Amino acid sequence: MKIDDSVTTKTLLEIDKNIDALVKQIELLSYVNPTNIEEEKARFFASKYLTDPIFKYPNINFDKFKLHRKLFTQPIERIEDEDVRNLYEDVIYTYSGLIQCIENIGNGKDFYFNSLHCFGTPTENDVENAKFILHFEDENRELEQFQPKYSAKDSEIFFKEFSKKYNFNYHIEYSDKISAIAMVLNNVKTLVLNTNHTYSENEIAVLTNHEIGVHMVTTMNGLLHPLKIFSHGLPNNEETQEGLAVFSEYMSNNLTVTRLKELAYRVIAVDSLAKGYPFSRTFRLLHNQYDLDRESAFYITIRAHRGGGFTKDYLYLSGLKKVYDYYHSGKDLSLLLTGKVSIEYAEHIKFLIKKGYAVPAKHITDSYAENKNANKKVDFILRSLK
Repeated sequence: MKIDDSVTTKTLLEIDKNIDALVKQIELLSYVNPTNIEEEKARFFASKYLTDPIFKYPNINFDKFKLHRKLFTQPIERIEDEDVRNLYEDVIYTYSGLIQCIENIGNGKDFYFNSLHCFGTPTENDVENAKFILHFEDENRELEQFQPKYSAKDSEIFFKEFSKKYNFNYHIEYSDKISAIAMVLNNVKTLVLNTNHTYSENEIAVLTNHEIGVHMVTTMNGLLHPLKIFSHGLPNNEETQEGLAVFSEYMSNNLTVTRLKELAYRVIAVDSLAKGYPFSRTFRLLHNQYDLDRESAFYITIRAHRGGGFTKDYLYLSGLKKVYDYYHSGKDLSLLLTGKVSIEYAEHIKFLIKKGYAVPAKHITDSYAENKNANKKVDFILRSLK
């Protein structure tokens, strides 16, 4: 459906264009990952897990105050439709919050409170769900598929082969300064692989479905709309996006109990952060009380404590449960693949597509075509989560 050329439409597109130009500069994950992870890991281990790491972060290369000012001078009162106007008000507050997060990276409580505002913190149910998952036994880690085999460079061929099923191109880069083993940078259409990690066959299967099958798919779909907020993200999109990504692991029969436990440990780490525990105490909670190996415990602790307290990690598990229930209630997953969107705005998305301000998803996550999950224990766990 084509959009009309009325004054109302021109006003909306102009505001959207202005916001697009401003938020292109904001990629939180580009700033929140420490640049000295390996050095501080060695120092932390040498201290017998007692001396908290002192992390360094990339320099910010944009004018924070100018971005805030330009966001809040957008004339959204000229958007006639109330729901769309409210959506853009939410968008502006969301991106202002992300700017505040970025400008306070490394500033302890200041960053933590901004992170709390943007992403929230685990509820009692979230923590109970995590503890429930941790009661289950891991898969046999001696199996061939779980053995580390491939360097980041070796892994590139698997990502390229997997991506042939999608009609888009993206960049692959390498880094030794990220806490994840792989991540997609939305603004620059780039997959980043961690050169400090050696990948197993299972991890590659998980990451191709997760990073390319969802994160890159929604990146590319988001660029196709007349309205660019689909590209940069609707408010609260992180929970839905990570839920969709982990759900693709489930649908492709690559979601394991071990992986679910990893997501559960992340919830425990963020809950520890919310209780005011320092890095060292969160690490010892995971390593000593929950018997997680020290390498895994360290990187999960980093993910929660980076920047001064990054609460986003608990959303993977809650997002997975929401998407799992959404799918099993018979709702259309393709609606959630239209860009960096959230379940809460599903009706807004339908309205914007109907009006021609947005388009249906062009690229569809391959694993969503058929439920190939054969892991009954994983199904039992997901059904049982509150």
